[in-house]
Amino acid sequence: MLISCPSQDSNEIIKTLLGEKGLDYGLLPKGLLAFHSYEDGSRTPLEEHLYEAAAYASDGKKARLHFTVSPEHRVRFENLVSELVPKLESKFGIGFEVQFSEQKPATDTVAVQLDNELFREKDGSILFRPAGHGALLENLNELQADLIFIKNIDNVVPDAKRESTIRYKKAIGGLLLSITEKIKGYLVRLDGQISEGLLAEILVYAESHLGIKISNEFGQLSVDEKVEWLKTILHRPTRICGVVKNMGEPGGGPFWCSDGHGNFALQLVESAQVDMENETQKEIFSNSTHFNPVDLVCSTKDYQGKYFNLLGFRDMSTGFITEKTKDGRKLKAQELPGLWNGAMAHWNTIFVEVPLDTFNPVKTVTDLLRPAHQNG
Repeated sequence: MLISCPSQDSNEIIKTLLGEKGLDYGLLPKGLLAFHSYEDGSRTPLEEHLYEAAAYASDGKKARLHFTVSPEHRVRFENLVSELVPKLESKFGIGFEVQFSEQKPATDTVAVQLDNELFREKDGSILFRPAGHGALLENLNELQADLIFIKNIDNVVPDAKRESTIRYKKAIGGLLLSITEKIKGYLVRLDGQISEGLLAEILVYAESHLGIKISNEFGQLSVDEKVEWLKTILHRPTRICGVVKNMGEPGGGPFWCSDGHGNFALQLVESAQVDMENETQKEIFSNSTHFNPVDLVCSTKDYQGKYFNLLGFRDMSTGFITEKTKDGRKLKAQELPGLWNGAMAHWNTIFVEVPLDTFNPVKTVTDLLRPAHQNG
């Protein structure tokens, strides 16, 4: 049955939903919108993340969360956390440590006109723009934790649908701990007595578990050179990326990438990084079997317990240029290497297939009508 409403009533509904005197949804970020309905009220994505963290990101005493937010909305986020945390600490019997950060203005990049001349505002000032999510590498570099889970704020589900998410978050976190312990053991052994058997063992592990295919030139190196090469590939940040089967969603996925010297490593590649005019590259990308839903767990400590400088493991050549508009004028904007793409290009990367039901983003309001977002 369809029900029609007079246009005046429709306008009032829209004003109530989007206007400043109503719910103000026209200006609020997704993290502060009411997503899911419960008997005792509704929950925002921020609140759902607190519930998730209690289930898989807690040591039984404290759950730690970090949100990157835009400066104009930070106070609202902080006020909501202040309201929620006492209630949830009582409910779960643990403490919550919630931090916020903002994209650093120093990472903004200069915009240019289509003819590559500087784009200037009406007052003559040069326009600087945020440089994409790759700029958040600076924020990630300042976090200190044994494991860091990364996901988008809108990819949350209500209580009734959360079991799969929790199970697989624990699974990829446990796998990462297992792999980093193995890496630590190998690095300690490489500082001791070296044998050809040890080098062969590490090489097999790097190929089977770390997604690294070694050039045939490796066999021509001296023992000392082999040791230094293996130390280089082991002594770096490590991440596990949960991937789902490709169902036609826009975005990137896992691919083998060459370093130009005969070595290959696994990387997450976005469509913007692919030359779609190259038919071979286009076909490879189009036939990809899996998709990156931004489901990562990262280890940023080395085998001696020191934190890596993550800025040293990015590939700056993977930044790209996009076309945007400002005040009706076209411009070209530079974006830094994406956080989970070029910004992590020189990490050890492992891909794990996770169930499709762990990927439930909300890109439009109608996505909330999907079964995954119904609490029942």
